[in-house]
Amino acid sequence: KDDENINSQPFMHWRDRFLYVMDGVNKAAAATGEVKGSYLNITGATMEDMYERAEFAKELGSVVIMVDLVIGWTAIQSMANWCRKHDMVMHMHRAGHGTYTRQKNHGVSFRVMAKWLRLAGCDHLHTGTAVGKLEGDPMTVQGYYNVCRDSYTKQDLPRGLFFDQDWVDTKKVMPVASGGIHAGQMHQLIDLFGDDVILQFGGGTIGHPAGIQAGAVANRVALEAMVKARN
Repeated sequence: KDDENINSQPFMHWRDRFLYVMDGVNKAAAATGEVKGSYLNITGATMEDMYERAEFAKELGSVVIMVDLVIGWTAIQSMANWCRKHDMVMHMHRAGHGTYTRQKNHGVSFRVMAKWLRLAGCDHLHTGTAVGKLEGDPMTVQGYYNVCRDSYTKQDLPRGLFFDQDWVDTKKVMPVASGGIHAGQMHQLIDLFGDDVILQFGGGTIGHPAGIQAGAVANRVALEAMVKARN
């Protein structure tokens, strides 16, 4: 995926980046026979900028775009509506959430924000890792995942769920674990979060001693080994 800090800089213009990345996506899909994709960050200064970037991503064949939380709640819902109309997936990066969630006295819990973002129409949402570089104890993070995936959330005080909540037909959100995780933690990630989760290994892939391709293979082998061992 694109980094949350990347939108369009002189050394990495958004249009050039989209072209380069989608060329790699198409080559990988052709080589493997599998559907591949990359989250193209369309975050920009104005809605006009973001619509332009999203439309270009769609023209290139991308099925997913990415936005940062810092674009604001109105913009998030506008982009979610655009994605519904254009059969695109919206990947929500929670960049900036610490300005809400770190202030214990008058901040906003990420659990509440996860609910808001589900209601806003996000398809993917970064919800923490519990074992990576991001803060959050495992049970609290599991509570974040629950409010994204549940049809009916039951009271679960250790996970910070203080009351039952019936989501009725509200669309679910696919939670994303991303930030400081690697193949060696696969057993913990699958145990904590189950199957309905997106696992993103960025630095954990690039930092493999044998190179990026070896890192990607290690991720795939670790995941498949865990699933086979369990089943």
